[in-house]
Amino acid sequence: MAKKRMFLSFRQRQLLGGILFTLPFVVGFLLFFLRPLIQAVQFSFSELVLTSTTYELDPRGWSNYLYALQRHPEFSRKFTEVLTDLATRLPMIIAFSFFAANIINQDFKGRTLVRVLFFLPVIMGAGVIMKLEIDDYSLIMLEHAREGARFGGAALRSIFENSSIPEGMMEYVVGAAESLPTVIRASGVQILIFLAGLQSIPRDVYEAASVEGATAWERFWLITFPMLTPLILTNVVYTVIDSFTVMNNELVLLIRTTMLEGAGYGVGMAMAMIYFTAIAIVLALVFAILSKRVFYHV
Repeated sequence: MAKKRMFLSFRQRQLLGGILFTLPFVVGFLLFFLRPLIQAVQFSFSELVLTSTTYELDPRGWSNYLYALQRHPEFSRKFTEVLTDLATRLPMIIAFSFFAANIINQDFKGRTLVRVLFFLPVIMGAGVIMKLEIDDYSLIMLEHAREGARFGGAALRSIFENSSIPEGMMEYVVGAAESLPTVIRASGVQILIFLAGLQSIPRDVYEAASVEGATAWERFWLITFPMLTPLILTNVVYTVIDSFTVMNNELVLLIRTTMLEGAGYGVGMAMAMIYFTAIAIVLALVFAILSKRVFYHV
């Protein structure tokens, strides 16, 4: 008697593909990150006491968290500044990377060189180079010199001060101008992701729209933008994580200093857990808001 062949529906194949894609990450988390995460939570509720051979944990309850939020002179302020900077720079990074990807996706001479130049800030922001930049005093002084040579926010504010632009909008424009180098530096990976998405859109879709009389503007809003919405969500999530964990993040440096030189390992881990929770909440909100507006082309 012949055996019946098992056929999977399209939905089942999609589900299986998703499981296989995420399986290495799940296994890696369970093997390498779950135990350190549990230990970090334990340390945040305790005080680490070093002995001659090992360490002991002295339970402190919520005192480490209360110290970080209420008594530490800098944590709450820098925590607020990091969240404010993210809210300010995230739209600019996504908009700039989307615009740059559309520009360098055009057919022109020297396109490969332009793509390399756009990705160069990612290389310059790599861990080793950034660590040298942070530690090397001469590089820091050079950066300050460049800051002074740029078109600063004070000059831009003086241009807008006599206009009818609302104060809040003017402050945002000035802040965007001042943070433009940081935005460009943080947009390399996002540009590549958008560029890959643009090149994956079938050409015959654009040809069919052109035959129907669609203009370039209509093709962008009805084809390009909807089909890139999954990558917009991807880049938003990547940008949030990258902004929160970059090496020159002042809050990350403060947590490290607190652990090694400040109030102790327990308080430092409490700060890290607060920061970790904030990142998780921001990512959950971003995903909940944007996932409902994502178009998946099948």
